[in-house]
Amino acid sequence: MTKYFFFLIFSLQFYNSQEIKKEMIAFRTNQKITIDGQLSEDEWHKATPAKDFVANRPINLQPEPEHLKSEVRILYDDAAIYIGAKLYDKAPDKIMKEITQRDNSGASDFFGAYINGFNDGQSAFGFFVNAGGTQIDASTSDSDGEDSTWDAIWYSKVKIVEDGWIVEMKIPYAALRFSNQKEQVWGINFMREVRRDRQSYTWSPIDNNVGGFIRQSGLLKGISDIKPPTRLFFIPYVSAYLSAAEGVKPEQILKGGLDIKYGINDAFTLDAILVPDFGQAAFDDVVLNLSPFEQQFNENRPFFQEGTELFNKGNIFYSRRIGGSPSRWPTTTENEEVEEVPATSELINATKVSGRTSKGLGIGFLNALTDNTYAIIRNLDTGNLRKELIEPVTNYNITVFDQRFNQNSSLSLINTNVTRMASGFQKANVTGLVYDLSNKANSYNLFGSAKYSSIYGIENGKQGFSGDIMLIRTKGKFRFGQGVDYRTKEYDINDLGINFITNFYAFNGFAGYRILNPSKIFNTFNTNISYYLQLHKETDKFMESGINWNTNFSSKKNDWFGVSLWTSPTTTLDYYEPREEGRTLFVPKSHGFNIWSSTNYNRKFAADVNFNFNNFEQERRESFGFNISPRYRFSDKFTLIYRFNYNQQKSDMGFTAFDVNDHIILIERDRDTYINTVSGKYALNADMTINLSVRHYWSISEKVAFHTLQYDGSWMPNNIFNENRNDNFNLWNFDLSYAWWIVPGSQLNLLYRNNAFQYSREINRNYGQNFNSLFEDNLNHTLSLSIRYFFDYNDIKRKVRDLSI
Repeated sequence: MTKYFFFLIFSLQFYNSQEIKKEMIAFRTNQKITIDGQLSEDEWHKATPAKDFVANRPINLQPEPEHLKSEVRILYDDAAIYIGAKLYDKAPDKIMKEITQRDNSGASDFFGAYINGFNDGQSAFGFFVNAGGTQIDASTSDSDGEDSTWDAIWYSKVKIVEDGWIVEMKIPYAALRFSNQKEQVWGINFMREVRRDRQSYTWSPIDNNVGGFIRQSGLLKGISDIKPPTRLFFIPYVSAYLSAAEGVKPEQILKGGLDIKYGINDAFTLDAILVPDFGQAAFDDVVLNLSPFEQQFNENRPFFQEGTELFNKGNIFYSRRIGGSPSRWPTTTENEEVEEVPATSELINATKVSGRTSKGLGIGFLNALTDNTYAIIRNLDTGNLRKELIEPVTNYNITVFDQRFNQNSSLSLINTNVTRMASGFQKANVTGLVYDLSNKANSYNLFGSAKYSSIYGIENGKQGFSGDIMLIRTKGKFRFGQGVDYRTKEYDINDLGINFITNFYAFNGFAGYRILNPSKIFNTFNTNISYYLQLHKETDKFMESGINWNTNFSSKKNDWFGVSLWTSPTTTLDYYEPREEGRTLFVPKSHGFNIWSSTNYNRKFAADVNFNFNNFEQERRESFGFNISPRYRFSDKFTLIYRFNYNQQKSDMGFTAFDVNDHIILIERDRDTYINTVSGKYALNADMTINLSVRHYWSISEKVAFHTLQYDGSWMPNNIFNENRNDNFNLWNFDLSYAWWIVPGSQLNLLYRNNAFQYSREINRNYGQNFNSLFEDNLNHTLSLSIRYFFDYNDIKRKVRDLSI
């Protein structure tokens, strides 16, 4: 395998690109630069401007028009670089300038810079500010895309003037990564978005036909005699919680803790969280889950969101496992019942180290520790309570080495390890090799992985393997690809990852056409056809089959439309729904379509609409759904978005129980799901916002008939089993918060949250009655205040020095 892998690398003949790059010179200043959005200091006029921007879209590489010309200058001193941009616009009253939350550009013009301190053509930090003054920053790479969870401490101001608008930035060196060389050469590019016409321009031309945004950056020269600063930051926090519910005594909780960020050297950063508090993390979008698989949730905890792109290589890391559900359910005797089972394990601490050297080697190390978790069990005869350990102290670890080369390729080695500190509890280890290889012209991309899993520490340990490979054409109007995937039955990454389907081999491919520049009718147009075949590894029977045709396009008015047609042309077997090893459930052929549209968000009123339908070749069985999401921007400060989603399934077939003879009982059910959400923000200014998030989820599943599963995957009617297996599931979440960025890096957040949950076997199809009953003696309230304050070691040292003089 190793020989084959290195043969692939050398056979593709990778070489560094030798294209001529645009250059600009930074000017050293000894004058204090005030960040006020005015560029009033004389030093700005001494720097040579970067100009002659070209379009990224809609007409790629077209020179910027005179009335939208851009000029950017860079100054620097021993502490920071300063970016000043004059963005001309003959219609300044038409500059869009919505004020949003941080990292959201909104319906607004914006300007920013991509800075690559190592000039390796692989990754960069992006610093952007929109015309409303909102900051947006991200770490980005051509292979992994943008990670907007990365946040830095920097300063910016904007100002609308009579002939356009001005952006002024100060980016401390602590927010960047660069070598300790005397003469610095950085990769750099600038981007400007003119929102009203959806036009974007870059200083260094980006050829969309070639791909690779970062590798097409220009060069920043002239910076010399600077040193990477000590990057040591302390972010202490204090949080206070007041919780109340009907019939329950109010509870008050006060928490405090500390986050630490330390720059180990010019490339690597240590992040540590001591006494973590995630009480204000966004709520999960829980659903009525009737499938054999657990519901997968987004990561809402800031520590596990920020700067984790390295850890996502190979898709074997699911951060919600850390501090997630205990790995065991308590055992009871006939005279016992479970009194309490914690939903999660308590996180003690977590640390991560990540960064990338000047040679392109990225290293990531994340370690987290959770505490003992106990269930409480009651003896029904005596009333006594006992504790049972259902998750011991557990150490979670992931290590990644990611070597980038030739500005468009990478090779990664990943290892995850879960060690439960008690005998009888399983331990797990997964190792993966991931490759992403492109040729010099960026016209072909070969990517894939090989992963090995091991479960040990228990009697029935196991080892498994997964491998995949795909080759795609990535250049030009016509693009295509072909791939294969293989997974053994014993492959298991679920202690620190998430994976549902194993024991198969699969084939997939696609062919597509796109336009690279607008036509007379379309701004963009993309169409493709794809297929997927998945077969059971041991029986060669179809587990899944599908052929899909997708087309999407945008009009000259920047409205988006799309249509998809699909078919599952063969009957397949579901090896998981029966909930018993070796049994299968027959799934008939099906055909369906999806139609959607999204109107231009530049308008005050816009809407997203989607309709889908799927028909199975089985009597009565079908599903359809639609969602509509109107939004209205009342002003640059106030926006509301409403979303309604409805989905109906008729004669859906699934497992429901084992009968007294251990036969598998299937339920044929009709299911209706309604989801109403409201989100909104009111921005007092660029540093203060009031945010609203509301969700009501209602799903009902009603029995049509019971069936007994046969050994060939078919079913027979069952008129004996008569338990009530209906589901009526209601869930309500409400968050209203006030967020204030006191100074960069420091935030106050005041949150009021309430939620309610109701589940019943009794079906009531009256929406109003269900909604009202959800709040009857069932509402939980929480009011919380959290303050996090940022301290820079360099500032502390400077202030101490000044006091001693």
